[in-house]
Amino acid sequence: MADYQELLGKQRSFFASGQTRDLAFRKESLKRLKREIVQQEEAIMAALHADLNKSPFEGYATEIGMVLAEITHTVKHLDQWARHKRVKTPITHFGSKGYIYAEPYGVALIIAPWNYPFNLALAPLIAALAAGNCAILKPSELAPHTAGMLAGLIRAVFPEEYVAVVEGGVEASTALLANRFDYIFFTGGVQVGKIVMKAAADFLTPVTLELGGKSPCIVHGDADLKLAAKRIVWGKCLNAGQTCVAPDYVLVERRAMPELIAQLKARLDMVYGSGAAESSTFPKIINRRHFERVAAYLQDGEVLYGGKTNEAALTIEPTLVGDVDWESPVMQDEIFGPILPILAYDRLDEAISCINSRPKPLALYLFSQSDAIADKVLAETSFGGGCLNDTMMHMATPYLPFGGVGESGMGGYHGEAGFALFSHQKSVLKQTTLFDLPFRYATTKDALKRIRLFLR
Repeated sequence: MADYQELLGKQRSFFASGQTRDLAFRKESLKRLKREIVQQEEAIMAALHADLNKSPFEGYATEIGMVLAEITHTVKHLDQWARHKRVKTPITHFGSKGYIYAEPYGVALIIAPWNYPFNLALAPLIAALAAGNCAILKPSELAPHTAGMLAGLIRAVFPEEYVAVVEGGVEASTALLANRFDYIFFTGGVQVGKIVMKAAADFLTPVTLELGGKSPCIVHGDADLKLAAKRIVWGKCLNAGQTCVAPDYVLVERRAMPELIAQLKARLDMVYGSGAAESSTFPKIINRRHFERVAAYLQDGEVLYGGKTNEAALTIEPTLVGDVDWESPVMQDEIFGPILPILAYDRLDEAISCINSRPKPLALYLFSQSDAIADKVLAETSFGGGCLNDTMMHMATPYLPFGGVGESGMGGYHGEAGFALFSHQKSVLKQTTLFDLPFRYATTKDALKRIRLFLR
């Protein structure tokens, strides 16, 4: 295995120089990154198409554009986020002032996934650099064209002692994790997330895990079913369902089930027709192993729509599946493909109970016109984040932290939340020297009486 101690040593020395603590330096670094992304836009799109068959529209909307918007937002607000925050002090601290200083951790390791290989590599990097860290980025070997493009892009912008890209497979990740980092950010599956967390435990390194899970979509009977179908199809079919927050299955109130299925079919016909599996722009499944895994789910239940596959192109057309239950294989693990199981419920409590009996999902979506229904679902379920009457859009705003809970992950980022994630919140108390309150010292007979007056 490669030894990355020399690279880490360079980054630690650069961090110790203090350059990254300067806000002007951080902002200029992010601006240089933005300019390089704009210059290499066509090369980035070509890499995304080669790895995942993403169309120019999808490549820009879900990868390039989101990264550029994140940089713009970060540069605009960084001065405000980094400002020392004054906090109140209790009466026992009369004469003192409390502050919170946001300081960078040092050298961060960012391990990125393959499904959004550009966005999910650079979004956490933006947060890490905004907070004043150095970083080593490990892109996914399953998206090799994007990984190579990222390596060249980063080299064109940053010296390796500040930001470096390490390419390679499992062996590279393993070798990196054998070293002490100051922060580790991982996006991927649960099983690998456990490996990352165990490696971090050896050094007591703080970790953010962005994982996944089976994100439910509840459609109550009072929902606008045509609009719900439109937004569910969009969220499920983006990147061929290979999105950690894609609606994994639909729980629909039984009385609305026939109409919702009809609306889903109509929307799929309008957007994709019958040729998605042969399309040159519909994203492909990342590799043969995942293609075979997802295609096997087509044997579960009844195919209500779609079901065609193209093994040579690694494509599966958007598919609706009915007549499944909670024991069906398609309902056991995150699908991560364009297959959407549909289950009915009679009472909302039943749907909530089914969700709560399983690991906490990364996302939850509810379609309903009722505030009371929304309040009930939000109060009685736990999930990373989600939407009311939409899917996936919560992860596209820098004003909302994005992250999981339980088995779907820990920690949240984007915007100010990302800056805070990669910053240690250092507490500082500035004490007065003009006077000294005597009650804190056990030097008088009534010391206990005095301190009881203050501390209760």
